[in-house]
Amino acid sequence: MEVRWLGLSNKAYLVLEDGTLFEGIGFGSENTSYGELVFNTSMTGYQEMLTDPSYAGQIVMPTYPIIGNYGINQEDIESNSIKVSGFVVRDHCISPSNSFSEMTLAEYLSVNDIPGISGIDTRSVTRKLRNKGVMMSVITRDSTPEKALARLSEMPNYEDIDYVSRISTDTTYMWNTSEDATSPTIVVSDYGVKYNIMRTLASLGCKVITVPANASAEHILSHSPQGIVMSPGPGDPSLLDYATKTTKELINTVPIMGICLGHQIIARAFGAETFKLKFGHRGSNHPVKDLRTGRVHITAQNHGYSVSKDKLPSGLEISHISLNDETVEGLVHRDFPIMTIQYHSEASPGPLDNMYLFERFLEMVKVGA
Repeated sequence: MEVRWLGLSNKAYLVLEDGTLFEGIGFGSENTSYGELVFNTSMTGYQEMLTDPSYAGQIVMPTYPIIGNYGINQEDIESNSIKVSGFVVRDHCISPSNSFSEMTLAEYLSVNDIPGISGIDTRSVTRKLRNKGVMMSVITRDSTPEKALARLSEMPNYEDIDYVSRISTDTTYMWNTSEDATSPTIVVSDYGVKYNIMRTLASLGCKVITVPANASAEHILSHSPQGIVMSPGPGDPSLLDYATKTTKELINTVPIMGICLGHQIIARAFGAETFKLKFGHRGSNHPVKDLRTGRVHITAQNHGYSVSKDKLPSGLEISHISLNDETVEGLVHRDFPIMTIQYHSEASPGPLDNMYLFERFLEMVKVGA
């Protein structure tokens, strides 16, 4: 077993499934947590990362070394609670400096029963994940590394669990209201929706209604939407046959926009295949080329699966590509008012360069009205 010793108090361990062990300092909850270990290359936005439902079932590790320096506030949240399984950092700031801060990162993790570990050589862990791929891992304080590794071997793999059904809303709800009779109604299918998607649609004059991931096509259409947004979310899209079936029934009803997992579900509804990336795309600095305009945009991304461009079904066209690895970053349909993107146009965290895509979608909605 490879070991990195730090010899510090409040001893905690990060144990990877290949047996690699890192010793650090525990903070937040004292619980033991299991999950797929992934890294994020954003320099800021740790609160948005923690509350992003797409991280359900994962232990997240920012590559930026100092985390917690601007504390926690009530504005920078993307769901109703922390969704990550655990948090791994190099340096944990215990004295944040921000006039909006209401608590420290440690307090925030503790309130949500999420363990963190600091003092970890995150560069070393990142190199390992880039070389070998993402791994299941455990953060623990109250057991030996050997026991933690043995327990980890008994846990189900990340790709075997439908996390969408665990984090999607149980009930349909209205995000906002509008007294403007011309406001389009947009239904958002919640596969793990971030608040900023609804905020953005509302700011563009839409009335937004959010429905559970397992909502039927009949239920979605009962709200008389002028458009449908299929949200981001966690996990393997091949486990979501119920969502794929519903999507097939919604094709050619109203304009549809798919974001991240929603993009993958739409692609699968047309017969495309998806596959797991070695270490995924997670961060706010990923270059993507818009093939329609030729422009390159810096995008926020958070996904471990991708749509295969091999044997792409007839009718689907690639609209965006990654300039890092040439994977599919967006699709359009030749015959139906459907557009999809693999990245996060709503950012949070990340650049706002891609908000234009919501406007492009609403132009489709306007044409279809």
